Amino acid sequence: MADGHVPVLPLLRRGLAAGALAGLATGLFSLLLAEPLMDRAIRLEEKRQESEHSHAAAAAAVTHHEELFSRSTQHFGLVVTAVVVGLALGVFFAVAHALVHRGSDTSARPWPRALTLAAAGFTGLSLLPGLRYPANPPGVGDAGTVGDRQAMWLAAVAIGVLGMVLARLVHVRLTAAGRGPAVAQTAVAATVVAVLLALFALPDNPDPVPVESTLLWDFRMLSFASHAVMWAVLGATFGALGLRALRERGTTTHRPDPVPTAA
Repeated sequence: MADGHVPVLPLLRRGLAAGALAGLATGLFSLLLAEPLMDRAIRLEEKRQESEHSHAAAAAAVTHHEELFSRSTQHFGLVVTAVVVGLALGVFFAVAHALVHRGSDTSARPWPRALTLAAAGFTGLSLLPGLRYPANPPGVGDAGTVGDRQAMWLAAVAIGVLGMVLARLVHVRLTAAGRGPAVAQTAVAATVVAVLLALFALPDNPDPVPVESTLLWDFRMLSFASHAVMWAVLGATFGALGLRALRERGTTTHRPDPVPTAA
C-alpha cells in the first residue's frame, strides 16, 4: 500500500499462526512438566477426601470420575484446549497490535514491537493477577465460593490490563515531552508497582489451600512458566512472521527493472 500501512487481515492471519504455535508449545509444556504434578495433586486430594468421608463414598466418586474422562483423554484435551486458547489469544494479540500502533506503519519494527506487546500482555494478564491470586491445584476451593473467586480474578485481570494501558500512556506522554528513556522507563516501572498495590487491595482468596507447601510452590511456578511460554512463543512468532513479511515487501518494492534485451 502507498502509505505503508498493513491491513488488519494479514495481522489476523499472523496472529492465528502465532497463537496456534504458542498454544501447541504451551500444551506440550504442560503435558510434559505440569501434568505429572497435577496427577500428584489429584492423588493427594483423593486421599484427603477419603480421610473426610467414608472410603466407599470416595471410591465411588473416583470411579465415576474415571468413567467420565480418563487421564489420557484429559491429556489430549489439555493440548487441544491450549491450542484453542492460543488461537483466541493470537486474534487478541493482532487486534491489540493494530490498536496500539494505529496511525503509524504497523509493519515497522515488527520484532521489538511484538516482543514488547507480548511482555505487556504477560505482565497485565498473567503475572500481576497471578501474584494476587496464584493458581491452585485441582480440587482446592469450596464450590460455594466459585462465583466470588471468578469475580475477584476478573477484577484482577481488568486492573492488570488497565495498568498496562496506563503504563503505555505514561511512556508515550513522557517521550513526546522530550524526556529521556531513563525517566520514561522509571515512570513505567512506578506505574506497574502502583497497579500491583491496587491489586492487593482486592479481597483475599476465601478458601484455604490444604496442599503441602512444596507441591503448591511447584504447581504455581509451573503455572507461571506455562503462561510465560505462551506469551514468549506468541510474541516471537508474531515478530518473526512480521520480519518475513517486511522482507518480502521490500523485495517486491525494490525489485530491479528488467534489463532490456536486443530485439
